[in-house]
Amino acid sequence: MLGIESSCDETAAAVLCSDAGLLSNIVASQDAAHAPYGGVVPEIAARAHMSKIDAIIDRAVQDSGLTYSDLTGIAATSGPGLIGGVITGLMAAKGLALSLNKPLIAINHLEGHAVSPRLTEDCAFPYLLLLVSGGHSQLLSVNGLGDYTRLGSTIDDAAGEAFDKTAKVMGLGFPGGPNVERWAAKGDDHAVKLPRPLLDRDSCDFSFAGLKTAVARAYVASDGSDTAKANLAASFQRAIADCLNDRVARAMTQFAEGRDGPYRFVVAGGVAANATLRDGLKSVAAERGFDAIFPPLRFCGDNAAMIAQAGLERLQAGHVDPLNAPARPRWPLDAEAAKQAPASGAGRKGPKS
Repeated sequence: MLGIESSCDETAAAVLCSDAGLLSNIVASQDAAHAPYGGVVPEIAARAHMSKIDAIIDRAVQDSGLTYSDLTGIAATSGPGLIGGVITGLMAAKGLALSLNKPLIAINHLEGHAVSPRLTEDCAFPYLLLLVSGGHSQLLSVNGLGDYTRLGSTIDDAAGEAFDKTAKVMGLGFPGGPNVERWAAKGDDHAVKLPRPLLDRDSCDFSFAGLKTAVARAYVASDGSDTAKANLAASFQRAIADCLNDRVARAMTQFAEGRDGPYRFVVAGGVAANATLRDGLKSVAAERGFDAIFPPLRFCGDNAAMIAQAGLERLQAGHVDPLNAPARPRWPLDAEAAKQAPASGAGRKGPKS
């Protein structure tokens, strides 16, 4: 299975074999292009994908030791994401599928994250998933491939977005998440009093917009020194951890109701690479009898290996897509819940979650 990922600012391709495992995994970052702006610029991202996609795919196939004719199927992210990038990868996949006469599998990027631990571990369904990335903060019951139940989601901004905004406010550089984590390691996480939105409420939903605002105000009120930056970064990271731990504990109670163990808890998405957050979530899982499973760091951020994994599982289950499969800027995993009760509102593009 050839997997192609281009939903945000990573141009990636990978080849995965059901028998031999991951044969290649190429990721081209756009960090340098977006760094001057402190965040991802959609137009720049789309143009970068267009300039790189052919070479990245070709390198992935070459590094796998296979030829294009050896491929069984072509899987590509079909959404959600920045639409210019999604279209670029999906059209490349459609062209290959048509020319090679191979099946196309259009993948929900979030499903790629959901099945990413299955790249390296025997992670059987069902399991509780915390998906934390730049665009999404969700808690889902993963009942099986394509079968998801939303337990909680962000009502405004995602955790990863809050990390990036915090880094931008303090001038820590892009990408924001890793830089905030590095500065936080030098600070006092009790130095700055920050809010914990929705903490202790009887819900599994998240909210980080108010925390972003509080960080910005705290930084303006500080002296801007390195010590102030480190303390604010540490205090912000602690606030995020407290919110995640509280929401996850509640979701674990919901997930375990009516189910027999063993209980598995998976954390996926770019924010899952944060060591402090990982440690806290591992403790919550241990206290409640859940096995905590984290994908290796190279599979936490956007990558094509997880898209190939989702594509392989879908093909094995008999799911293929027509060549007119659409590119989607929004594509909730639990579509029914998003339609009936959108967590963050629904606009012209539809509900986000």
